[in-house]
Amino acid sequence: MPTNVGAVSGEAAPDRVASVRGDSTRRATYLDRIVAAHREAATTDQRLVSALLAEAQDQSPTRGFRVALPRDGLQVIAEIKRRSPSKGDLNLGLDPARMAQLYETGGAACLSVLTDVQHFGGSVADLRAARAGCALPVLRKDFTVCEADVLDARIMGADAVLLIAAALSDGELETFSGLGEAIGLDVLVEIHDEDELARAQRVGATLVGVNQRDLHTFQVDHERALRVGRAMAASITRIAESGVRGPNDAASLAGAGFDAVLVGESLVTSGDPSAAVAALRSAALMRPSSR
Repeated sequence: MPTNVGAVSGEAAPDRVASVRGDSTRRATYLDRIVAAHREAATTDQRLVSALLAEAQDQSPTRGFRVALPRDGLQVIAEIKRRSPSKGDLNLGLDPARMAQLYETGGAACLSVLTDVQHFGGSVADLRAARAGCALPVLRKDFTVCEADVLDARIMGADAVLLIAAALSDGELETFSGLGEAIGLDVLVEIHDEDELARAQRVGATLVGVNQRDLHTFQVDHERALRVGRAMAASITRIAESGVRGPNDAASLAGAGFDAVLVGESLVTSGDPSAAVAALRSAALMRPSSR
């Protein structure tokens, strides 16, 4: 009998975020609340996974996200982000196609586009418009909680999908990663600490992003990326996420051996996104890598 998305999500219900971290009494984070909303929405999705899979497999070839991040200098993954839970409105009226063009002109290697509507003001339309406006590969930046989320990423035109280790059980991380790769997506696994790095490496992650923002306080811990980055296997493409404020941060991360930075807030609030991307790239070239 065909399985619908809601049934799949329901079966995974015991693997909620608190269970993943092994502490059902800990204080809920902003990530918990957002992921809970996405899991609840997934339970009402009556689409058939088999139908989504067939549609995903019928898409045109992807542009290649990981191959667009050569490990010969710090690359910039430029993000299209209208708002955030911590900072509120950033650039609500941005034109995603125009922003993508400006990022590409400035030297960005890839795009990241928020598609979460409720918390970030993003949309599938933003991703499609941004991708159509440039030649760069695009990451769907969202909260993946079920197989349909992975399949939808491919269907909407994304070249890569985000898996947040803190939001997923080991089984989900492995299943969603394997599904993404099977349908031609690159998979970026986001982590916050060494324990999550170990989980990412166990599922064979080749793209790993270190989120420098504390889940409880929203504060950015720049030492986190440096510490966790040093523990990564040499074969992993290392990406620093969140809290990259400008060229000085980019230079520091490049010197620590990171291959790319994912930057949103400082770019979408810049008066000149192209110049802001170019400045990140130029600063990184001034400091030799410790790798």
